[in-house]
Amino acid sequence: MSSAIPLNVGIARSADSGSADADGGKRVLLAEPRGYCAGVDRAVETVEKALEKHGAPIYVRKEIVHNRHVVETLRERGVIFVDETDEVPEGALVVFSAHGVSPAVHASAAARNLRTIDATCPLVTKVHQEAKRFARDDYDILLIGHEGHEEVEGTAGEAPDHVQLVDGPDSVDRVTVRDESKVIWLSQTTLSVDETMETVHRLRERFPALQDPPSDDICYATSNRQVAVKAMAPECDLVIVVGSRNSSNSVRLVEVALGAGAKAAHLVDFAREVDLAWLDGVRTIGITSGASVPDILVRGVLDLLAEHGFGDVQPVTTANETLVFALPRELRTSRR
Repeated sequence: MSSAIPLNVGIARSADSGSADADGGKRVLLAEPRGYCAGVDRAVETVEKALEKHGAPIYVRKEIVHNRHVVETLRERGVIFVDETDEVPEGALVVFSAHGVSPAVHASAAARNLRTIDATCPLVTKVHQEAKRFARDDYDILLIGHEGHEEVEGTAGEAPDHVQLVDGPDSVDRVTVRDESKVIWLSQTTLSVDETMETVHRLRERFPALQDPPSDDICYATSNRQVAVKAMAPECDLVIVVGSRNSSNSVRLVEVALGAGAKAAHLVDFAREVDLAWLDGVRTIGITSGASVPDILVRGVLDLLAEHGFGDVQPVTTANETLVFALPRELRTSRR
């Protein structure tokens, strides 16, 4: 769980330029928190424990989390990633990814007699439960999210006759509802907080009685990482976000950095993808990573930057995260 009290947000500024140390040296501002969230940590550990318990091969529907390094590492250990359950041999073990699946996927797995372990993030499961609850009450559910994202497909699948996807503020004008007094919005957990609230504002202009979800749907970790980037971006000539291009929350961090005042921002999976031309004329670089990124990848970028004069690393800490989720019951150690 994140601390409510901002910590260590003081950023040393140059007396003249505001984007370098007082001695004119180069520096790195390192965002805290960054990297693995509780849901990703649980999902990756779920696959690792399943491998230990059952041996390879283990099947995983979709990517367990959206990170190339994690997926490639698990594949080397005997994990087979598939798009759909009909690619899994009948009776085999399949793990559902952190992004969640629809009831139709569970039914398909049952029809093939698959053994299943559900690694859905509990915060995504919460949104699923909200969708089912409001569908039972016959609400129109406006799901703010990105078309084609696995999390959106899973949530919408809980109540397909009641859910309408709203893919950003520009989609609002296309929304239609049956009863303007029974409308609620939910959201994908990994969105930009600012863009989501802009979409909600536009929706509320059209539907004044629009209800808010019972609790915030955007993941605490997504929000915390965006807050940390906002704190450092105004000081940065360049922000490097470590994360994969299919990671919604990583892509959002680039957008947030630019929106908060960074002069440039780029997304990389690995240190080798950093273009050294980006460093020309740069004094302050901000570093962060998406919620599905192991810290070894950030360390690789820091080592590369240190080789080019950016050895001074200053943390920018805006929250502490201590939340931990229990493993799926199939993998918990029994107590005697």
